[in-house]
Parts: sequence; structure tokens; C-alpha cells
Amino acid sequence: MGIHDPRTAGGLRPTRRAFLTGAGLVIGMTLAPRAFAQDHETIQADVQNEAAKAFNAFVRVAPDSTVTVLSKHIEFGQGPYTGLATLVAEELDADWSQIRVEAAPADDETYKNLAFGLQGTGGSTAIANAYEQMRTAGATARAMLVAAAADEWGVPAEEIVVSKGTISHKASGKSSDFGSLADKAAEMDAPSEPTLKNADAFVLIGTDRPKVDTPSKTDGSAIFTFDIAFDDMLIAVVKHPDHFGAKVASFDDTKAREVPGVVDVKQVPQGVAVFADTTFAALKGRAALEVQWDLTEAESRSSESIFQDYIAQIGGENELEAANSGDVAANLDQEGFTTLESTMRFPFLAHAPMEPLDAVLIRREDGSIDCYNGAQFPGQDKAAIAEVCEVDAENVRVNTQLAGGSFGRRAQFGSPYMREAAAVFKASGMNRPVKHIWTREDDIRGGFYRPIYVHKLRGSVDGDGNIVAWDQAIVGQSIMNKSEIDETSVEGASDSPYQIPNRRVMSINTGLPVPILWWRSVGHTHTAFAVETFLDQLLEEGGKDPVEGRLALLPKGSRERGVLSRVAEMAGFANGSPPEGRAWGVAVHKSFSTYVAEIAEVSIAEDGGPKVHKVWCAVDCGVAVNPNIIRAQMEGGIGYGLGAVLYDEITLGEGGRIVQSNFNDYRSLRISEMPEVEVEIIESSQPPTGVGEPGVPPIGPAVANAWRRLTGKRVESLPIVPSQTAGA
Repeated sequence: MGIHDPRTAGGLRPTRRAFLTGAGLVIGMTLAPRAFAQDHETIQADVQNEAAKAFNAFVRVAPDSTVTVLSKHIEFGQGPYTGLATLVAEELDADWSQIRVEAAPADDETYKNLAFGLQGTGGSTAIANAYEQMRTAGATARAMLVAAAADEWGVPAEEIVVSKGTISHKASGKSSDFGSLADKAAEMDAPSEPTLKNADAFVLIGTDRPKVDTPSKTDGSAIFTFDIAFDDMLIAVVKHPDHFGAKVASFDDTKAREVPGVVDVKQVPQGVAVFADTTFAALKGRAALEVQWDLTEAESRSSESIFQDYIAQIGGENELEAANSGDVAANLDQEGFTTLESTMRFPFLAHAPMEPLDAVLIRREDGSIDCYNGAQFPGQDKAAIAEVCEVDAENVRVNTQLAGGSFGRRAQFGSPYMREAAAVFKASGMNRPVKHIWTREDDIRGGFYRPIYVHKLRGSVDGDGNIVAWDQAIVGQSIMNKSEIDETSVEGASDSPYQIPNRRVMSINTGLPVPILWWRSVGHTHTAFAVETFLDQLLEEGGKDPVEGRLALLPKGSRERGVLSRVAEMAGFANGSPPEGRAWGVAVHKSFSTYVAEIAEVSIAEDGGPKVHKVWCAVDCGVAVNPNIIRAQMEGGIGYGLGAVLYDEITLGEGGRIVQSNFNDYRSLRISEMPEVEVEIIESSQPPTGVGEPGVPPIGPAVANAWRRLTGKRVESLPIVPSQTAGA
């Protein structure tokens, strides 16, 4: 039974793990640097087994001198393959043309994210958690190659130079490529603490590198899960309810089975699965399926009802204190002070990646199971398959594929999507490979949304225009399912850097049957908007400049001040003004330890909504490993966040039925709507921090602030441009 690459005329394509076989040098390293195992065959066996190891393998050197970096982080467009490879290549002194990257096997201990404690990608942690780890892996490989050369040539190791993939000894005139010494190097003792370069010696770190996955994604040869095909493979789709919390009461599959190509119909915990020989037949069969749903435990309220319920809870007994300093009550509504109030509403948001969820499962002759999917948390996916299919975890292999985006969608507690895929596979009898697919409609309507939130803010300005009091209440579901303060609900608000003498932030956790999940930049998606737009209103009320007013409230020497000052210089904010008919809006926000300030230039579009012409962006993310990727992530975050703040909402209509279904009614930003973006990176020697998410939070408030200055209208409900189907 072969696995086919559909782009190679029916030719066989090996599994994603095939790269682990063959001769060459494999470098393994523990999470805290220590001596490597010396037995090359043991290293190879450990890697191939994908079982618990005494070290993990990050670097492989082949006989042809190709260097393969094993990435513990999934590549879905955000750049870790390139970033992690850069770190290894820098310390290895490899030539960039030698570098290749593959996904590491699923192993929560060996390949754990040092920020999470298990294997996974998210929270803009890939480079931050692996910065020294991957550099150490490269430095160790280099030391072992040098030791092998010194032994082979009978020369002192300290006289050997490595540069651009060539190992040389000037006095003897000897030189070698990596591959010729790989086998010998694998037998050398590894240093327990290899020396890392000083920053002034960097050759690759800090320079623009082309992304290693760009060529294959450009010419179409990149393999995603949807490209995976096996002989005799079934296609499966599940019919899900239109109400969250509904369950199957009964179903009639008569018409579904009449569709040519439909093989079987089975009930699974998540709904009713249709199995077919082709995708078209599976979708047609599902459309013909008749299901009666039990709505007893389903969410029956509309989004509007939920919003009203949330507003009614503010000031009640369920409030939790997230921050409290000074005396807020004594400085609100005082004579001579001006008090402003705002209630802001944030809708459910779907992640809407370009590639919806999918997975391919196959049972091998020995009873083991291989899974091919874009696994953001492969160890959890592995555990879910093992539990549902009732096999030992060591007999499950998760082969991580490239993925077409995630924005948090694939990072689910307990891997519910993989549990569905495994349940469908088990229901099929596991005798044929199964490709389980969620269509875009399944994904948009499938839940795991950014939750609905309501913010109520009150603030006072004294007679001199100074902000003297800030009172904020945040109501919404706890993504972490906490009864106490959930940091993901209040981050960006409870830890606001603005020095306001009297400040209080309260939080109320709510419960709904709607499944929720983190969405790109998590709590900062709403807290940055609320804080930065309300602050802008208070500054305007006090007659303060939006940039100078913020700078006056930020601690001296803070990195927020650095990015805000830089972005103001970029836009010429102090001495210039926007073109006639346009306005500028400012926002600055820290998320995931990265500092970003943005200024948006906005006018009124023909449809009456905002048109964003240009965005200036300054970012401080510590050491800039690859400025090219940093700029790309800021640009992408701005586009993603702008589409959401302008257009996006998931609404529950009357009776709790999900309204939106695809890009026609949950629309993304169009290419023609993407503004010009200018990005500058603050030079820094601080440890690198993430860039996948921090570009998103400031764009919404920057646009809303410009819109208010342009039209005089506050933005208190998102999206700014209401959906025509929102109340359907």
C-alpha cells in the first residue's frame, strides 16, 4: 500500500519519517546542554523509534554534506523552519545552501517546548524558547566535526577553522566538507557545554534569510495533509449540528447511501460520519443525510441575548479583582473632573485559516497507526488517537505536515479534532486508510472561537487634563476554564504599563456551551482595543496629543516608549499631518514580551466604512534572528487583525443557530484592501521574543482611533462594518 505524491505522476513518496534513515551524523541534545550519546547506531535507533530518548536529535549531517535540522515546531507560515535552521547554521558555520528542515517526531518529552513543558507551537514561543537550545545543537555539531578533523589529520583542534560548510587547517593545507567527516564525527565525544558565538561574530543571525519553505510553496511541490493519498483510501466527513451542545437524536441514511461512491454511514460522538471513495461523493452523501437533533442541552440564545446577559453581570457578585491600585471610587465622578464611560462588545471570531482541518490515518500490518496531519501539539494528537482507537501510544506515529495556517485553531485542549478523526477512523473498522476532512463550512461553523467579550470602562480626567482614574470590567468565557482569574481574559489590561494613579480591572468568567479557544494574540485581541481606544478618548478629552500623552504616561526607559517614539518618527507625526480627508490613529501594545506600536492612516471608503491606506509599525522583539520574517509577520498580523476588526464576527441567530458559513459571510481582508505597511525593527541585544502574534493587537485600536478623529464616532462594537447576516 503506497503513499502517493499527487504531483509526481503516481510515483511513490516515502513517509515523513523516511528522512531519519540513512548514513550520516545525527546530533542529539538534551534540553539542558549536556554530553551526547556517543553510539551512532543508538542515536539512529532512538530517532527512528520516536520513543523516549536520553537526548533529542536536532541536527543530521548527510554524506553529501546536507544539514537537516529537525524542527520541534510546526511550520504553518510563521517561519520557525527558517528561524530554527538559522540558529543551527550560525553556530555550525554551515553554508545556508546546505540547510534542509524536516518536522521532528511526536515526543512530548524529547521535543518539548521549553515554555510549555510539552511539544507544541504557539504563544509566539518558537524562537524564544529554542534560541539557545538550537544554537547549542549547532555548536555541538561543529565541535564534533572539528574533533573528527583534528583526529583524522593529526593536528590541534584549536587550529581548525570552519566556514561556510568547509573545515580546514591552514598549516597542513588540509580541508574537508561536512559529509566526508560525518561518520567519524558521530563517534567523537561531544562537549557538555559547547562555546556559543558572541553577537558580534554572527554571520546569519540578524540578516535577511529567504524562508526555506518558500520555493516548494511557490512551485506547488510542498506537501500538505490534503495532498496525502493512499491506495484504497476512504474520504470521511461528519455532519455536525447547527447548534452548539446539540446531539444526534436519530438519523436516516437511506438517501445518503444511494449516492454513488458512498461506502458507509456511521454515528460517532461528534455527529454522523459519511464514508466514500471520493470527496465529492462524501460531501454529496452528507448533504443527503437526514438527522434529527436533540437540542435539550444546546445553546438557544442569540449573540445579542448573550451580550445583554454579560452587560447585566457587570458590578455583580461574580466579579474577580485582576488589578487594583489607588482609590478609584474617590476619583470618579468628582466635581471638577470629567468622567467618560464606554461599553464595548467583541464578537465570537473564527480562525478561518486557508487550510481547514484534515488528517489521514492508516493502520499498518503490525497494528500500529500512522497519522499525517498539521499537528500543532503532536504529542496530544498522538495520545488522543491512542485513547480513541484503543492502542498503545508507542504504536501511534504522528507525522507532522506543513499546514496552511492555524492562528490557534490547531492548538486545542485534548485534541478534539483529532479525537473526531480517530473516532471516524475507528468507526470505519480501520481496515482502509481514511482521510478525514473538515470543509471550510465545518470550520467556520465548528466553534472553538475567540469568545464573546464585553468591556465596561469608566475614566476621569482632572481640570489639568490628566487621567486620574480608570475603572474597567471584562466579561467573557475563561479560555482556560478557570473559576478564578484567567490571565488570558485580562492580559494587556491588568498589566497595562500606563501610570494612572487610580486603576482597577475586574473580571467575570461566564459559561456557555459554545466551544472556545485562543485566537491569534489571545486576550490581547480585545484588551488592546479596549485600553488603547478608551485611553485615546481620555487623552483627547484632556486636550493631550495621542503620542505625547501616551509617552507622558509610560515609564521612562520603557520599551513601549521606544517603539512609540520610533513609529511617530516614521509617520512624521510630530511635524506633519495626514492628507486632507484622512486621519491618523495611534496604538502601542506589548504582547508575548514583544512591543509593537502602529499608526494607521484612514479615510472614509465609498461604502461609508474605513479605508486604511497605510500603516507604520515599529517592533521591538529583542535580537532579530531574521528581519525578513519579522517584517512579514508584522505585515501578516496587520492584515489578519485588520480584516477581523473591519468585517469579522460569528453570530448566533434566533434560537442559537450559527449564522455564518464561509468566506462569503465571514469575509477576510481582500488584497485590494491591504494597506501599504512600513515596518522598522528596533535594534536590541535582549533575548529574542515572538512575532507571530504581536502585530495583531495594535491595528484595531489604531484604525478605530483614526476613525473617531475622522468621523467623531466612537467604535464600541466590532466589527466596524456590520455584517449583513449578523442578525439572521
